[in-house]
Amino acid sequence: MTESRPQLPEALVREVKFDSRGLVPAIAQQHDTGEILMMAWMSAESLAETLETGQVCYWSRSRQALWRKGETSGHVQKLMELRVDCDGDTLLLLVEQTGPACHTGAHNCFFRSWSDGKLEQAESE
Repeated sequence: MTESRPQLPEALVREVKFDSRGLVPAIAQQHDTGEILMMAWMSAESLAETLETGQVCYWSRSRQALWRKGETSGHVQKLMELRVDCDGDTLLLLVEQTGPACHTGAHNCFFRSWSDGKLEQAESE
């Protein structure tokens, strides 16, 4: 018996423009505050899984495998709403983030700011 994989709805297959690697950038944003948490890549398979389970799943380019956000850390992202930009080449995931979004332990991945010719720790929220 083979395991059935979630299928991407045909309406999204027509609208989302995956690149030559079969990936599309996805920006995760905290649904209630608007805070930008992170950017990662999604494949058709990871997007289909996200829509089916409600838990965000990305594609890890370094591991060449599905990356179920929070699978080891417990810092999951629950999908609240999916938006597709006007060109269909970027996704916006409105999520409920549990714990830090960044693998460094920072609340979000955008904690460095370019100032006076160097990257510095950005001010806290």
